Amino acid sequence: MSIVPSSAPLLFFDSGIGGLSVLKAVQAALPNTPIVFAADYAGLPYGTKTEAEISARVPALLGRLVERYRPRLVTIACNTACTIALAHVRAALDVPVVGTVPAIKPAAEATQSAVIGLLCTDATVRQTYVDKLYADHAPDMALLRHAAPELVSAAEAKIRGEPVDPAVYVRAMAGLMDQPDGARLDVVVLGCTHFPLVEDELRAAAPHVEFVDGAAGIARRIRHLTKDQTWPVDAEEGTFVTTGPVARLNTLLPALFGFGLTRITSL
Repeated sequence: MSIVPSSAPLLFFDSGIGGLSVLKAVQAALPNTPIVFAADYAGLPYGTKTEAEISARVPALLGRLVERYRPRLVTIACNTACTIALAHVRAALDVPVVGTVPAIKPAAEATQSAVIGLLCTDATVRQTYVDKLYADHAPDMALLRHAAPELVSAAEAKIRGEPVDPAVYVRAMAGLMDQPDGARLDVVVLGCTHFPLVEDELRAAAPHVEFVDGAAGIARRIRHLTKDQTWPVDAEEGTFVTTGPVARLNTLLPALFGFGLTRITSL
């Protein structure tokens, strides 16, 4: 087994900044890990793309990123990309790849009413992968699904410090609660990594609901896979790389700096 240099980063990939919700949990578990966070702003949003587009785009981009940054591990911090392209990525790369999938199992364990909800993108909501998670972990429960693409834009706007109409969050929750059995809904899966960034706003729209996501589980998985590896003694400057113009990131910089992502570049 080859020795992983302590300077080798963890590489996080998302269509935008939703993956920061995953990075937050990982940095809490592994505070000194070097980080490269890649955001495919040239391809945002993924939720409206076809399966063929995502299956071609994500492995190609990650191949370039792995070649440039030589990470010890890749995390696809995007539910849509994972439910469609995870197998393709793992086949294409020679480094461990951790995926992000809707947290249906934790939701099934938490519900008291046997009615759980899934908020996600248009692309994720129709995936057979979601059907399999449901069949494996919640077959005797009701799973209400609702695609809420507005929440991606809302999360991007919020982290840039831009105003968001609260009606966006009310509509997202109504998309679940107005369905049959919606009145009994007590746990909602945030099935897009952008959505935990607006969890407080969603909770204000539905105070009786518990929200779950997969960030903590991903952090545990990464810590397990890297348990025998060494890390820098001190935290290092992190890198944020975008497929879009760097100039468009100006309003994001305060948030990125808060995660230690102070080297800003393009792919």
